[in-house]
Amino acid sequence: MSNVASDDAAGEDITTAPWLCRVDSINYVTGADRGRVILSGSHGGLYSAFKGLSVQPRGLVLNDAGGGLRGAGIAALEEGDRFSVAVVTISHRSARIGDAGDMARRGIVSHANAVARAAGIVPGLACIEALRRLSRLAPGQGQVQAVREHRNEVSCAAERVICIDSASLIEARDRGRVVVTGSHGGLIGGDPGKAISVAARFLAFNDAGCGCENAGLGRLHPLDLRGIAAVAVSHESAEIGNALSTLHHGVVSHANVAARRFGAAAGMPLRQFLERWLGASSQSPGHIGCA
Repeated sequence: MSNVASDDAAGEDITTAPWLCRVDSINYVTGADRGRVILSGSHGGLYSAFKGLSVQPRGLVLNDAGGGLRGAGIAALEEGDRFSVAVVTISHRSARIGDAGDMARRGIVSHANAVARAAGIVPGLACIEALRRLSRLAPGQGQVQAVREHRNEVSCAAERVICIDSASLIEARDRGRVVVTGSHGGLIGGDPGKAISVAARFLAFNDAGCGCENAGLGRLHPLDLRGIAAVAVSHESAEIGNALSTLHHGVVSHANVAARRFGAAAGMPLRQFLERWLGASSQSPGHIGCA
C-alpha cells in the first residue's frame, strides 16, 4: 500500500497533543477522553466501535485486524457512519496491532468511512496525517447503543470451556481452565507481561491476519515461557471479538510449543482439536478436571 504524503510542513510531534487519546487497548478509553481523537491498537470490531464512539470523539482510529470473516475487524466503519463520526482503520500489515504508538509512527490507512473520506482521509494516507485531519472535526453528538462482550461456558468432551469475547474478561477463577477468546493474539503495547493476566491451562486467540512483524501472534511465545498452551485461529475462519465463533468455526493457524505437545496443529478446526485433546486427557490416570 503506497503512502500518501503528509501535508504537514511544521513536522511537530502530535502524538502528545491534548486532543489525542492514544491507547493500546480500547478498554483504556474513559469519560475523560470525551471529544478527543481516539487512536487505539484494538481491532475495528463492534465492541471497539461502541467503546470509542461512546465518548463522542472527533474521530476513531483502529487496527483493521486483516478485516477477517464477514469483515468483523472493520465493523466499526459502518457504526461510525451511523453516528456521523469519522472512523478509520490502519492496515495490520503497516503497524503492529495492540500498539497505538507504532500505528502512529508507521501506520497506513486501509479503510475510511464516509465521514472520514469527506474529511480528506483515504486509503494510503499516513496515520499521523489522518490524525491531524481528524483533529479538525467537531466531536460526535449521538448516544451509541451499548455493545456487551459475553462470557459463556460450553461443554467440550469432559470439560466446560470458558468462552470470553475479550481476554480482558478472564477472571481469577479461570486459573487452570481452557479459555477461548475473541481477542487478537497480539501483545498489548508489546508487553509480554500482558499476554494474559491469569494462568489458564490453554488459550485460543484470533490471529488478526498475523500482520506486521507477526504481531497478531505476539502472545504465543510469552505464554510458552509460562508453560501455557496457546493457539491462534485464522482471522478468515472466525469473527474477531466473538469467542463462540472462535470455538465453533475457528481453524488453527498457529500453535505454540506447549499446544503442539497436546496435538494442536495448523489446519485443525479448534473445536475438533479440543474435543480430541480433552477427551483423551479425561481418560488419563490422575487427570484432574478443570470444572
